[in-house]
Amino acid sequence: MSSQKDKQTVVFEDDDLPYEEEIIRNPYSVKCWMRYIEFKQNAPRSSLNMIYERAIKELPGSYKLWYNYLRQRRKQVKGKSVLDPAFEEVNNCHERALVFMHKMPRIWLDYCQFLTDQSKITRTRRTFDRALRALPITQHRRIWPLYLKFVRKYPLPETAVRVYRRYLKLCPENAEEYIEYLKSIDRLNEAALRLAAVVNEETFVSKEGKSNYQLWHELCDLISQNPDKVNSLNVGAIIRGGLTRFTDQLGKLWCSMADYYIRSGHFEKARDVYEEAIQTVVTVRDFTQVFDSYAQFEESMIAAKMETTSELGQTEDEDIDLELRLARFEQLITRRPLLLNSVLLRQNPHNVHEWHKRVKLFEGQPREIINTYTEAVQTVDPIKATGKPHTIWVSFAKFYEENEQIDDARTIFEKATKVNYKQVDDLACVWCEYGEMELRHENYDEALRILRKATAVPARKAEYFDSTEPVQNRVYKSLKIWSMLADLEESLGTFKSTKAVYDRIIDLRIATPQIIINYAMFLEEHNYFEESFKAYERGIALFRWPNVYDIWNTYLTKFTDRYGGKKLERARDLFEQALDGCPPKFAKTIYLLYAKLEEEYGLARHAMRVYERATQAVEPAEQYEMFNIYIKRAAEIYGVTRTRSIYQDAITVLPDEHSREMCLRFADMECKLGEIDRARAIYSYCSQMCDPRVTPAFWQTWKEFEVRHGNEDTIRELLRIKRSVQATYNTQVNFMSSQMLKAFSNATGTVSDLAPGQSGMDDMKLLEQKAHLLAAEAAREKVTTKEKILFVRGDESRSELAELAKQANPDEIDIDDDDSDEGSDDAEPEVVELEQKSVPSAVFGGLKDD
Repeated sequence: MSSQKDKQTVVFEDDDLPYEEEIIRNPYSVKCWMRYIEFKQNAPRSSLNMIYERAIKELPGSYKLWYNYLRQRRKQVKGKSVLDPAFEEVNNCHERALVFMHKMPRIWLDYCQFLTDQSKITRTRRTFDRALRALPITQHRRIWPLYLKFVRKYPLPETAVRVYRRYLKLCPENAEEYIEYLKSIDRLNEAALRLAAVVNEETFVSKEGKSNYQLWHELCDLISQNPDKVNSLNVGAIIRGGLTRFTDQLGKLWCSMADYYIRSGHFEKARDVYEEAIQTVVTVRDFTQVFDSYAQFEESMIAAKMETTSELGQTEDEDIDLELRLARFEQLITRRPLLLNSVLLRQNPHNVHEWHKRVKLFEGQPREIINTYTEAVQTVDPIKATGKPHTIWVSFAKFYEENEQIDDARTIFEKATKVNYKQVDDLACVWCEYGEMELRHENYDEALRILRKATAVPARKAEYFDSTEPVQNRVYKSLKIWSMLADLEESLGTFKSTKAVYDRIIDLRIATPQIIINYAMFLEEHNYFEESFKAYERGIALFRWPNVYDIWNTYLTKFTDRYGGKKLERARDLFEQALDGCPPKFAKTIYLLYAKLEEEYGLARHAMRVYERATQAVEPAEQYEMFNIYIKRAAEIYGVTRTRSIYQDAITVLPDEHSREMCLRFADMECKLGEIDRARAIYSYCSQMCDPRVTPAFWQTWKEFEVRHGNEDTIRELLRIKRSVQATYNTQVNFMSSQMLKAFSNATGTVSDLAPGQSGMDDMKLLEQKAHLLAAEAAREKVTTKEKILFVRGDESRSELAELAKQANPDEIDIDDDDSDEGSDDAEPEVVELEQKSVPSAVFGGLKDD
């Protein structure tokens, strides 16, 4: 079967007949045509194109057929030269498709991309425009990216600008893209205009994440670096608008403005901008940025001038100009500390420290110093001041004083006393400095007059801490002024006037313990002893513990030294009054003074009673020391036998560590007195608080005692008690662990000798493991009660017993095994768990004197 179309002959094969028949039956079925086309994919392109042409003739509105046909035609010309006529045939095919598919953006996109690849610029641009006109506006966002890519691809700045302007009407949020393109094609004037419009638009949101501040800086950099290309904007007005609009990082804006004038050739105007900037900025960062730029500008001007002079030869006028530039640069560098100080004061005009630094910068310039001080006292608000505002007034007055202008200094001080400071102490310091200035010039009467004026009661009294009242109404209660007045009265005034000052201080209830002591010492120096004691009493009435301790200590010492035993009952009353409510921390000194008084002027038994009270009243950490003093004084006064009861009380009261030491000393004393049984009973009692693994020194001491004074039975009893105590501590695992840790620390000085990286918790675990092992060992040994009781029958214990017996009685006959066994069976001591320090009287009951 054959047919003629467009002067082409189409030959059908036998395999095509089923598809042709199906098409004849369903000429309007896209599926039938697509199946036919899929079958003919490997056929010659002319045959395939003919089938597509027949299909779209029957179905001209089928997007699927047109899309596949156009893609097939573009694929057929791929790799060929764009001058090949086949390209134009494909273009015509696209044009025919757009007659029916003009609302399909995909067809337009493919066609435009195909034209772009052919480099047909005008035709491509017109096709893009046709697409935008044909498609609804909601589909334009698909066309514009390809359109913009096309205009950026070729050097067509005017075309691209016009296209971008149209594009921004639809997508104004993409203005930054247009601005970047304008910069790339060096059309900076329009870029600056667009950027200025973006900056002024408050609703604009940058797609690149830039803030309005960053965009503003970008605009300033653009217009300042290209003054010859940006001529449609008022650069100065724009940058100054930014200076008033923003508060942070203004230095960069100032530098941009100066840079604009430098590039424009207006150097003097740039210098004026720099000067205005360093006189305006309020942060150190902005100042540093502007100053560095300013200094670099001056250096570059000097270098350029020197280069020009060396090339053209130096004339007199040029020499003067160069020297002027050098002097200007040197002055700029010299002014830097002062300019920086000005920045800090603009940042906080109430910074007192910076005002003092500014005065030092003007050293050697009296007029400038006076102007600075005047400006400072007028600017600094005492309520808002950072630092001590009164120091400015004091320094101002001292400046006049150093220049021997005393009257002017007095005028400054008088004005300073009328300033409403925030703190009373500031005004008090001014009055004190005023008085000290008069003293330095030996105007003693004037100094007294000034301080008396400062302490005069105002017409309207106020409490010292009442912040609602001005400080002038509260300064009369300032202890600083009263203390200085008291010192001056002592040195320059009379006894009566000085006493009146101290009495006034006490009446105002502003005295300190030191003031009370000073008053009493002053009275004592003038032989008014009873008056001085009354001063102490008044001070005691003012203060509570612990503030009253120094007054009591001084009072009691002075009273004892003055009267000794003449007024013993009065002294006792004073001591009892002092001890009433006295904290344990301060009781020791007062009790010792009390006991010393009783020893020297009273009764010994009273002194012993005071020492006994002291041992109960002092802090636990001082009890051991107090018991030692008590024992020493009792032995000196009554003899060592009187100390037995004291030792018993100490052993009862003190902690184990000190109690053990007391027991050893007690036993040693009984030994020296020949009371062996008493000493043995003491050792036996003390053993209940001595773990053999922790306190081996005690057991060694007891062992040596038994060697010297004991026999076989006493040594056997020592060994029995030692094993019993050890078994008792073995059952207390936690206690044993802590004791072993303590012993280990004492032996090595530290517990950090383990492997590096192990903590204190590792040490405790190690000790707990040892404790468990020891407890298990003790449990295995404790099989039966009889085995435990007969522990001394072992070979090792028996040999130790025999050795100790020999040391005690060298001439005694050796004990054979049978006798030892019989003695052991007859004795058969029972293991008794003794309570540690439970009932001392049960142990020492038979040892007390009748």
